[in-house]
Amino acid sequence: MKKGLTFLILAILIIGICGSAVAATVFIRITTATTGGTYYPVGVGMATLWTEKLKNEGIEARAMSSAGWVENVDILRKHEAEIGIMQGLAQVLAWEGKDIFQGNPYKDMRSMLVLWPNVDHFVLVKDKVKTGTAIDIKGTRFCPGATGSGTLMSTKYIMQALGITFKDIQPEFVGYAEAARAIMDGRLDGGSFIAGPPVSAVTELFAAPGGPKVKILEFTDEQLKKVQEILPFYFRFVIEPGTYPNQNEPIKTIAQPNWLAVRKDVPADVVYKLTKTLWENLDYMLKVHKACRYLNLEKALDGLTVPLHPGAYRYYKEKGLSIPDHLIPPEEKK
Repeated sequence: MKKGLTFLILAILIIGICGSAVAATVFIRITTATTGGTYYPVGVGMATLWTEKLKNEGIEARAMSSAGWVENVDILRKHEAEIGIMQGLAQVLAWEGKDIFQGNPYKDMRSMLVLWPNVDHFVLVKDKVKTGTAIDIKGTRFCPGATGSGTLMSTKYIMQALGITFKDIQPEFVGYAEAARAIMDGRLDGGSFIAGPPVSAVTELFAAPGGPKVKILEFTDEQLKKVQEILPFYFRFVIEPGTYPNQNEPIKTIAQPNWLAVRKDVPADVVYKLTKTLWENLDYMLKVHKACRYLNLEKALDGLTVPLHPGAYRYYKEKGLSIPDHLIPPEEKK
């Protein structure tokens, strides 16, 4: 009887220990964008890094594709992911409750860090190019982005700043990879590819047999100022020669910051570990995608307007970063 009781107690203890181990595992889902852009491969890289480094501490991560930052806000809001890659535009529209988020702001997200510049690539077939600037999309079969995507939202505002509406183009609302194929097949004249260079879909267009039949349109200083009147966080960006196959000249375009958002209810110690692991393994991220070369701890907060998550805040305080008052988590001010 005693022997049987001993085995029973041991079994209960083992089950309890195993059950605790399972319960202790935290699964982090990262929502990104379509597979033809930059968000997705970087998201996969972060998930792989975090799982490799933190699995023994009970943290595992995986990346999910999506339509982009607009859908990412909804995904976070529905608790279908813990982390989302966002365009700078999300800080104005989603956080403040403007445009499609009018009357429905999302205040339950927090910042982790600035990622890389989200660079505008307005691509157009060469025989449709007139001035070589963004206004050349007028009168063309142009893809401003996939339905529900961050690219579509940003492109809409940029077009608005330049006095262009969807009535001025023949729009097709598809993802990057599909848009690139449609351009190569002659079904589209161009498309908006907003991502960190090099963008795989744009690389594919420039690597076409016989040399690129497309051009990345530039933005003049005057056009940039018009964009900044609506989207003040935009800045000048130059795509350096050699970024794309057969690209021999610099391209003067514009960009906004990308940033990493996290739900405020994710435990602070988990976000602290994620933040610390990312910054301490930049060499790994550089192998994931060239856009990660812009990751810089000293500039981790540049352009952020959404308050930091307490876990990220703790890490940056430890590293001695100067943290603006508007980025201090509300939870820390109580």
